[in-house]
Amino acid sequence: MPQTPEPLLVLTTGGTIDKIYYDMLSEYQIGESAVPKLLGIARVLRPFRIEGVLRKDSLELTDADRVLIRERIEAAPERMVVITHGTDTMTETAKALTGIDGRTIVLVGALAPARFQESDATFNLGMAFAAAQIAAPGVYITMNGSVFDALHVAKDRAAGAFVAT
Repeated sequence: MPQTPEPLLVLTTGGTIDKIYYDMLSEYQIGESAVPKLLGIARVLRPFRIEGVLRKDSLELTDADRVLIRERIEAAPERMVVITHGTDTMTETAKALTGIDGRTIVLVGALAPARFQESDATFNLGMAFAAAQIAAPGVYITMNGSVFDALHVAKDRAAGAFVAT
């Protein structure tokens, strides 16, 4: 009899991936997470559980928020964790999550909201799901078609991309 694949935990924290723009001045709010819809459209069959942790722009995240994210991971039964996160402080959160034994943690975001037709959100989320399944335990960031060691990556704002350091 085939075994059911081990489930993934998806923690949502907000960021551009979940932004909703209301007018031409680019005023935005963090809306309901787009992750359930993206995974449904992609027909993801691997078991997963989505847990909303925060709904913030990553520039608004505090050290207490990072502790909360860490506590949610440590309390969860899943060993594979994907975290949707804003790109501006993704590396800071990744550093705060190092040292959680036995977990493969992958942070992912988008440079354009998932609700935009030309968003990188769907591709990045797919990369995160794949990385969480095959990478060794540790903390990673996946963006722009690459998987990075979370301690050796930076956001290059001028290039609009993440780069290894």
